[in-house]
Amino acid sequence: AIKEFRPTYIAACFDFPGLTFRHKKFKEYKAKRPPTPKELYQQIPKVKEILKGFNVPIFEKEGFEADDIIGTIARSSQEKPISSKTETVIVSGDLDTLQLIGSSTRVYALKRGVKDIFLYDEKEVQKKYGLSPQQILDFKALKGDPSDNIPGVLGVGEKTATELIKKFGSLENLYKKIQIPNPRIQIPNKLKEKLLRGREQAFLSKELARIEKGLSLDFGLENCRWKDYNKEKATAILKSLEFFSLIEKLPSMDKEKENLKLW
Repeated sequence: AIKEFRPTYIAACFDFPGLTFRHKKFKEYKAKRPPTPKELYQQIPKVKEILKGFNVPIFEKEGFEADDIIGTIARSSQEKPISSKTETVIVSGDLDTLQLIGSSTRVYALKRGVKDIFLYDEKEVQKKYGLSPQQILDFKALKGDPSDNIPGVLGVGEKTATELIKKFGSLENLYKKIQIPNPRIQIPNKLKEKLLRGREQAFLSKELARIEKGLSLDFGLENCRWKDYNKEKATAILKSLEFFSLIEKLPSMDKEKENLKLW
């Protein structure tokens, strides 16, 4: 991603160990996920060490997930851009971040496998789901998300959830309309019963799926400029991890632009 997009600014976001505010709302959040392999946890400090060697700022916050940090940074970059041309590219393996896409924010994510990576914008989200990025939340509120153990509405699947959000625009409007008798709103009685019975779960699911965008962070875009780094330190880190092939590809410094040339 770095090689492809040649960013002027860069930041890395991590989950903070332990429970999050979502667990307080719903104690079964992510409860069905298998335990993360110990070997993977052991790699995280090494990843952070590499990032620090390249002067890449690291962000994490107790009680929140990396997606919430990403959402906050993306929003801040949109509201306080360095220039009108400032664009945010979120690099993630998690399609939950699609809800953050906007006119100047895109998501670079895995599509299938580890080599099939795709750049999503508003048009591509519409093409894939038939919904806008903002409606992904409403879709998940109805369908749920088994990977995070977000319940959704029992008996409402992907197709029905998509059709309902397309028709009503949002979860809030859907429930507003079906609670008032109206012969023009043609929803099968069984589906209407499921929706009314699952109302509380639907709105809880939307809260759980929503990425926070207003966290208090010590973030400033200019502080994330990808600039000079300690090449000796970076080389030593790569040697210790036996990433010898990367050492000769270490980026050089563009003195005029104060930005790293990417390998």
